[in-house]
Amino acid sequence: MSETFQTKRGQLETYFDRTAAKAWEQLTSTEKVSKIRETVRAGRDRMRATLLAQLPDDLTGARILDAGCGVGQLSVEAARRGAEVIAVDIAPNLLEVARARTPDAVAHLIEYRAGDMLGADLGAFDHVVAMDSLIHYRADDIAHALATLGTRTRHSIVFTVAPRTVALTAMLAAGALFPRSDRSPDIRPVSEARLGRALGARGDMTDWALRSHGRIKSGFYFSEAMEVSR
Repeated sequence: MSETFQTKRGQLETYFDRTAAKAWEQLTSTEKVSKIRETVRAGRDRMRATLLAQLPDDLTGARILDAGCGVGQLSVEAARRGAEVIAVDIAPNLLEVARARTPDAVAHLIEYRAGDMLGADLGAFDHVVAMDSLIHYRADDIAHALATLGTRTRHSIVFTVAPRTVALTAMLAAGALFPRSDRSPDIRPVSEARLGRALGARGDMTDWALRSHGRIKSGFYFSEAMEVSR
């Protein structure tokens, strides 16, 4: 993995585990939030449903990796379908929230772990879901992450990217006007074509096909659902 990836990963760990941990806990709850955050919450809910729709309705016996699980919302939904879920995140504080919110009925199906979502120690999976956990990286680093996960994934990896559009570019430029302390780590817009070329340049992803499942825009939330599958 590139030095840029490692540096960005460190920034994300600091942001989600310390700087914005409380803000994310509130955003992912049912508490009242600002109008802007309501749109982000709604967008994330729609994206979570979109990614889950790419998985079988019955996941009984399947092993799922929730890569960058945050407070565990997607993990819980996958477990409700019968999946055995390994939920990993770099922010231990968010994992504590996830454990506290997980319903008793599915708690035995979810194992929360703090650490690297690419770690070989996590084992092999039928499907991997990475919601908004790769949007901070360049196309080459995303391709490397997908290839790393692909060596241990039987069927599919569903994930999100920040789409390269005029609207998103303008939004990110406006966000850059705020003081650094008030901003989350940079989002890196990536086009499907650019990511496809990055994957095609690798010799270890030739049996995987890339496709988009559409974009979701809700206020300041803008993300595209993608999938690589055998």
